[in-house]
Amino acid sequence: MDPRKLSSQELLSYCLDSQDQDGWTEFVRRFQPLIAGVVTKCVLRRGSRKPAPVDDLAQETFLKLCANNCKALRDFDFQHDNAFFGFLKVVASHVVEDHFRGSNSLKRGSGREEDDIEEVRTAASSGFHSTQPAENAILLGQIDGCLAKLAPEPNFTRDYTIFWLYYRQGLTAKAISQLPGITLGVKGVESTLLRLTRYVKVCLTNPPSPKKRATGG
Repeated sequence: MDPRKLSSQELLSYCLDSQDQDGWTEFVRRFQPLIAGVVTKCVLRRGSRKPAPVDDLAQETFLKLCANNCKALRDFDFQHDNAFFGFLKVVASHVVEDHFRGSNSLKRGSGREEDDIEEVRTAASSGFHSTQPAENAILLGQIDGCLAKLAPEPNFTRDYTIFWLYYRQGLTAKAISQLPGITLGVKGVESTLLRLTRYVKVCLTNPPSPKKRATGG
């Protein structure tokens, strides 16, 4: 089943029933623009002089939706798409309000684990991104090709999902670890990202021979 071809209601049901990683990846891809847009508008309305972590608040919205075995999503009575979009907007706006009230539960990124993995993101960004869209598309294709060589590994689907949720969707290691189906803690996600990042960088600069296969570090 291709989650990209499902309606919003079908996608939600599929994610909740199957816990499929591809389904949740599509869920994040499809609804992140909506949630990020609401967060941005709410922050702007606040008129705060201090920059607000819009990306973190968008990710916090996903975590709120997935908390307690996705209770909020399971309890939602899906009658039509607009109602679901409205539900997501309400959740996102509440997350922003909680943030500005100084809720301790929304303070993120203070641990050394996030700092360490952020260093990897910064170091890798120069090698994973180009200023030209066409060149960037080619590079992303090359990266995907490198990752595809790891397909025989038992946890390939999960690790592949983690990699792209981090580098394409912008989720933190903490946010990824709390998504259904990942089954790894923050340190486990970070370890996976470090291993795959190092592997891809080596693959891009010095492609391995067909007889060689990457091993976990």
